[in-house]
Amino acid sequence: MEKVRWGVLGTANIAKNCTIPGMKMAENCHLAAIAGRNPDKARAFKEEFGFEKSYGSYDELLNDDEVEAVYIPLPNGMHLQWVKAALEKKKHVLCEKPLALNSADAAEMFRTAEENGVFLMEAYAYLHSSYVESLKNEIKGGIIGNPVFIRSSFITQGYSEDIRLHRDQGGGAMYDLGCYCTTMILSLTDSDPVFVKASSEFSDEGVDMMTSAVIRFENGIRASFDVGMILGTDTDARYDSLYIYGEKGSIRSDVEYNQDGDVNYRIYTDNKVTEKKLTVKQNYCLETEQLGRCILNGEKPLVSPEFSIRNSKLMDSIFAETGYYDIRKK
Repeated sequence: MEKVRWGVLGTANIAKNCTIPGMKMAENCHLAAIAGRNPDKARAFKEEFGFEKSYGSYDELLNDDEVEAVYIPLPNGMHLQWVKAALEKKKHVLCEKPLALNSADAAEMFRTAEENGVFLMEAYAYLHSSYVESLKNEIKGGIIGNPVFIRSSFITQGYSEDIRLHRDQGGGAMYDLGCYCTTMILSLTDSDPVFVKASSEFSDEGVDMMTSAVIRFENGIRASFDVGMILGTDTDARYDSLYIYGEKGSIRSDVEYNQDGDVNYRIYTDNKVTEKKLTVKQNYCLETEQLGRCILNGEKPLVSPEFSIRNSKLMDSIFAETGYYDIRKK
């Protein structure tokens, strides 16, 4: 099978623990190069995962003509600079979520991709899962009737020190967690929001530690979500939930975002409970393979530019509602 030669721009934990293991599983992926600001750490990644080369700077990797596509797991505040730098080097790009800190930056990145004739896809690995596809099929099949209300929660630990606490790097619960809820809701409603209300609790550093929002869509569906970094400090604690309420029943799930292996959700109709069980492939492998097929075979990105910009605009509205743009570090 023909393979895309991938470079990884950074040695973040999401790359080490999730994406690179998924890339190694992907049938159409070849690990060509890894770059980090710490050359020793980059070499350690090279040895651990089997990259051909390691570089001590991001520019060195982008100047490698043998690298065709780049995965970017850098902090949120660095995405605009390095996504554009990679695209201008004619590299296809898979960039960690959230792609941009606002919709204007997202649109600028996609324009740069189009101008250079390469693909840019936002890395929402979970959207590639057969679990999400199955939920959509349940709704399309009408088992719960027309959807009326969707509720999602994603709550994780707090942190004593973490990039998520730094405002200048796009820290906070909305950027880290809320984007999962907004993309899930958008993917299930397939409609544009017409009403948004939201509120946040802010830290002394000026990032939201917890955010709640209520949304109404053009097609009449309403949604709400809660996200927060509040479950203890520096633990593994997290809580995920998704409820989809329809005119004839509901779907309830406690599957973690990006979970693979055996997953399940429950359908409630006419005093009957049906449990659906699925076996889901590693999500990060799925997103790597999908962008690889775009590059090799001309598929369209599953997480399309249009979808990413719609989501970024929704997040803009939520930030405007919470006053995030007006908060400053105390």
